[in-house]
Amino acid sequence: MNLPSETRHRLRCLAAVSLLIGPFSHARAEGVQPLKSIRTAAEGFVRSQMPAGAADIIITAAELDARLRLEKCPQALHAALVSGAQLGARMAVGVSCPQGATWTVYVPVTIESEIMVLVLRVPAPRGTHLKPSDVATEKRRVSGLAVGFVTDLDALARNTLIRPLPAGAVLTTDALLADFIVKRGEAVTLLASVSGIEVRAPGRALSDGRDGARIKVQNLGSLKVVEGVVDTTHVIHVTP
Repeated sequence: MNLPSETRHRLRCLAAVSLLIGPFSHARAEGVQPLKSIRTAAEGFVRSQMPAGAADIIITAAELDARLRLEKCPQALHAALVSGAQLGARMAVGVSCPQGATWTVYVPVTIESEIMVLVLRVPAPRGTHLKPSDVATEKRRVSGLAVGFVTDLDALARNTLIRPLPAGAVLTTDALLADFIVKRGEAVTLLASVSGIEVRAPGRALSDGRDGARIKVQNLGSLKVVEGVVDTTHVIHVTP
């Protein structure tokens, strides 16, 4: 994740300050803070922010300048994101000594994930409806968390490529556009759930709708127009 230019400038300034104060702090009797402990604190903080159940995530803090010598902190190190930053594939984590020594080091940290993805066997032009035989399943290390990747073979039949992709490309959700499931004027089934009880009624779509889209439909019994969410079975889920 790219940091704003103002934040990058602040990090460069703070890093310069850290390098300047380092040589003066090593003379203290408490000794020098191990740089590995700073990296470990940064990685541990990011790990603590990961979603519950997230697996196969690789968190790596960048190596610190070996010239950086900081007074050993008598307390557990404190770590937090730089002000205004968010968790992403790349971020800066501020590691500081909360008491007894006054220093802060900003550590670049990256997040990667090892996941099973769908990879194109052959080049595919825009507008292609991919088939399971067009892709292979491979384990890849990708930047960031394991989100935004197509992993369901069944989804291929319901989506169209919106841009050409070369052989070996990993399929991502932003490369596919869901097909229209229902067309305007088509007969659909309205489904409403109340307290665990399902009520179905015949209806007519008043616009085209893709999987997961919200469209207007008409109840053919009451002639009332309502909104609902399209699913792949031509059912429109209506919230009472």
